Amino acid sequence: MPPKKSFPLRIEPRLYEALERWAADEMRSVNSHIEFLLRETVRRAGRLPDSNKNQDGDKKRK
Repeated sequence: MPPKKSFPLRIEPRLYEALERWAADEMRSVNSHIEFLLRETVRRAGRLPDSNKNQDGDKKRK
Protein backbone atom coordinates (compact mmCIF):
# COMPACT_ATOMS: atom_id res chain seq x y z
CA MET A 1 0.00 0.00 0.00
CA PRO A 2 1.45 3.41 -0.91
CA PRO A 3 2.10 5.84 1.94
CA LYS A 4 -0.71 8.22 2.83
CA LYS A 5 -0.51 11.90 1.99
CA SER A 6 -0.35 14.19 5.02
CA PHE A 7 -1.61 17.76 4.98
CA PRO A 8 -2.91 20.32 7.49
CA LEU A 9 -6.67 20.72 7.74
CA ARG A 10 -8.31 23.79 9.18
CA ILE A 11 -11.80 23.11 10.44
CA GLU A 12 -14.36 24.95 12.57
CA PRO A 13 -14.29 23.82 16.20
CA ARG A 14 -18.03 22.99 16.21
CA LEU A 15 -17.66 20.84 13.11
CA TYR A 16 -14.64 19.07 14.61
CA GLU A 17 -16.58 18.37 17.81
CA ALA A 18 -19.45 16.87 15.80
CA LEU A 19 -17.00 14.72 13.83
CA GLU A 20 -15.31 13.68 17.06
CA ARG A 21 -18.61 12.46 18.55
CA TRP A 22 -19.56 10.70 15.32
CA ALA A 23 -16.14 9.02 15.06
CA ALA A 24 -16.43 7.81 18.66
CA ASP A 25 -19.86 6.32 17.88
CA GLU A 26 -18.27 4.43 14.97
CA MET A 27 -15.21 3.39 17.02
CA ARG A 28 -12.86 5.32 14.71
CA SER A 29 -10.34 8.09 15.18
CA VAL A 30 -11.41 11.48 13.85
CA ASN A 31 -8.75 11.22 11.15
CA SER A 32 -9.91 7.80 9.94
CA HIS A 33 -13.56 8.90 10.08
CA ILE A 34 -12.86 11.97 7.95
CA GLU A 35 -11.01 9.75 5.46
CA PHE A 36 -13.96 7.29 5.47
CA LEU A 37 -16.47 10.09 4.83
CA LEU A 38 -14.37 11.58 2.04
CA ARG A 39 -13.82 8.19 0.40
CA GLU A 40 -17.55 7.39 0.49
CA THR A 41 -18.47 10.79 -0.94
CA VAL A 42 -15.90 10.54 -3.73
CA ARG A 43 -16.96 6.94 -4.50
CA ARG A 44 -20.65 7.90 -4.67
CA ALA A 45 -19.80 10.77 -7.01
CA GLY A 46 -18.01 8.31 -9.30
CA ARG A 47 -14.71 10.13 -8.96
CA LEU A 48 -12.45 7.31 -7.77
CA PRO A 49 -10.16 5.98 -10.53
CA ASP A 50 -11.79 2.52 -10.31
CA SER A 51 -15.19 2.99 -8.70
CA ASN A 52 -16.14 -0.65 -9.50
CA LYS A 53 -13.79 -1.98 -6.85
CA ASN A 54 -14.12 -1.76 -3.09
CA GLN A 55 -11.28 -0.78 -0.80
CA ASP A 56 -9.89 -4.36 -0.82
CA GLY A 57 -9.79 -4.43 -4.62
CA ASP A 58 -12.67 -6.92 -4.98
CA LYS A 59 -15.35 -6.26 -7.57
CA LYS A 60 -18.62 -4.95 -6.15
CA ARG A 61 -21.59 -7.25 -6.43
CA LYS A 62 -24.66 -5.85 -8.12
